[in-house]
Amino acid sequence: MRAAVIGAGMAGLASARQLALAGWEVDVLERADGPRADGYMMDFFGLGFDAAERMGLLPRLRDAAYRIGAVEYVDAKRGKRTASIDYDQFASALDGRLLSLMRPDLELVLLDALGDAPEGSVRVHYGARFAEEDGAEHPEEVARLLEGADVVIGADGIHSSVRASLFGDESQYLRPLGLRAAAYVIDGAPELHAEYDGRFVLTDTIDRQAGIYSLRDGRVAAFLAYREDAAGQPPAGEDAPTRLRRVFGGLWEPIDRLLDRCPPHPYDDVVAQVVLPRWHRGSTVLAGDACQAVSLLAGQGASLAIAGAELLTSLIGPCTDAAAIESAMVEYERRWRPVVEEKQAAGRRAAGTFLPPDRWHLLMRRWALRGSSLPVVKTIVMRSIAGGTGLKGTTGV
Repeated sequence: MRAAVIGAGMAGLASARQLALAGWEVDVLERADGPRADGYMMDFFGLGFDAAERMGLLPRLRDAAYRIGAVEYVDAKRGKRTASIDYDQFASALDGRLLSLMRPDLELVLLDALGDAPEGSVRVHYGARFAEEDGAEHPEEVARLLEGADVVIGADGIHSSVRASLFGDESQYLRPLGLRAAAYVIDGAPELHAEYDGRFVLTDTIDRQAGIYSLRDGRVAAFLAYREDAAGQPPAGEDAPTRLRRVFGGLWEPIDRLLDRCPPHPYDDVVAQVVLPRWHRGSTVLAGDACQAVSLLAGQGASLAIAGAELLTSLIGPCTDAAAIESAMVEYERRWRPVVEEKQAAGRRAAGTFLPPDRWHLLMRRWALRGSSLPVVKTIVMRSIAGGTGLKGTTGV
């Protein structure tokens, strides 16, 4: 049996590995020229943590993880700490099953894990656009790989071209939450790296939030979130670096230094969810953010990508004909959709409080975070941040 996986992100690479271990031949088609170098820090826990443990990936993920003692909130004008989240308490609320990972590092772990499959069973084709995309290179080769596949898995992200080819324009299925998020990493800032080594610092601000943290290789990372209406009506042709400098310039002096070094093409995208009435058609099925984007506010995008991919491939892996594959896809949706809907609901709730719209909401968040040091409040707050662990018996593996 052969599979074509569109997208070499978390869901795509996890799907490719698991199918190859089940005896399939797999081609992964990725539009980028190589693994992504930029990204943001993620909390990895919940169903994805459980799936990674079953897949035998935890040792490699632990090696790639960062040790974060606390997330600090600071007054952007004075630089004084206003509140913090103790990550040891967060981890304790999750029974220690929490890792802090940079998105590119998680991708590299999954890419390396393809080597666990039989030699030659997985082939990753970088610079290969999905045949339906404008400007697709080598369309004949891509078409050949797709036509010869028993299953096509569309794991090409929130702006999925595979989804568009199946169900139409993304405007029908993308649900923006009124926010945007940006992230990038810079080299050559030793003074910033030293100042924020071992620290993850966020501004305690209204409508906008800027974060800064140091990486182990000497680089410094920026995380920026803002309300779309806070950006105002952008001038025609405004690029992402210019927009970020306009929105965040003057907010906080360390961020001004990072903005001066913003690369030409930072990650900068809408915070949104994907809501679809169905996730498959014919021999093609969607995975990861292409069908189940919960938004980064829910905090479990990467976790759900891996857990969903494990479930999907556990069902498809034993199949030997089209009828069995169709049944597997139906079962995947039946078992996984309730989990996604639960996490999306949590993400929508978080969207209302993630960026305080006024000083009153800012103070409420600050007091809640300060109160999280109390034993009873701590458990409630940390469980709320975690968003629950999902439905029991979902994966069934």
